[in-house]
Amino acid sequence: MNTLINEMASASIVLFNTPETQLLRLLNCIVQAKSIQHLYLIDNSPVPATYDFYELPWITYIRPESNIGYGAGHNVALRMAIINTEFHFVLNPDIYFESLELQKMINRMKGDESIGQLMPKVTYPDGSLQYLCKLIPTPFDLFFRRFLRGPLKKLARKKAEQFTLRFAGYNREMDVPYLSGCFMLFRTSALKKIGLFDERFFMYPEDIDITRRMHSKYRTIFFPDATIVHDHAKESYKNKKMLWIHIINLIKYFNKWGWFIDRERKEVNERILNSLRELL
Repeated sequence: MNTLINEMASASIVLFNTPETQLLRLLNCIVQAKSIQHLYLIDNSPVPATYDFYELPWITYIRPESNIGYGAGHNVALRMAIINTEFHFVLNPDIYFESLELQKMINRMKGDESIGQLMPKVTYPDGSLQYLCKLIPTPFDLFFRRFLRGPLKKLARKKAEQFTLRFAGYNREMDVPYLSGCFMLFRTSALKKIGLFDERFFMYPEDIDITRRMHSKYRTIFFPDATIVHDHAKESYKNKKMLWIHIINLIKYFNKWGWFIDRERKEVNERILNSLRELL
């Protein structure tokens, strides 16, 4: 196993039947950026990949005995990263970015030790914005609005716009209690205090949970001065099996934090909304 001591930044990518072209695109971005000293690839695929680049000295390839899930996969890397590096990127394989973007994020984190987690501006390949800054969700935000029809659908759309903080404009730095798991930059010393991904969640709400825990101790910020592209396909909207996995894990999330009675959620969301509205 290849590990280096006292690195500035590391990264991890969890793979599951990931197309080679997609992974190579991201690896090329990482190489060009020159900001990540070590990369962990955790392969949850049913059949292991056999690419020559897995043998590069700055890459550690790890294959669990079974598909352990998204958060648990990243935890395999994080348990090593928190010893060896100051910052750690959690990356989806379907992202890409220009060479200077990672260093912008690292510099922002280095400049303020109160920041435990950061997410950059995220766009679709056509340049349109992805609204991935969110309040701590209620069951309505994640469950019920997907199944509403008629006049209630319009009401749900208005509530969704508040949930995703669209009124804030996404043009300034914001403290946000729920940042998307497609791209997360962590301060590893903060992870030592709040813990790693909750492995009870196989997939989907692990990003809600870890951002919420981080937000209770550190700043969790949206940083629009850096941008990445997320070539995203909403699998749970197209695949019934993925939809079922999504639902089961959201049930686990609300069983943990509370369904309709969640005092912390209420207090945090009110504080975030009030602070953002004051800036308008």
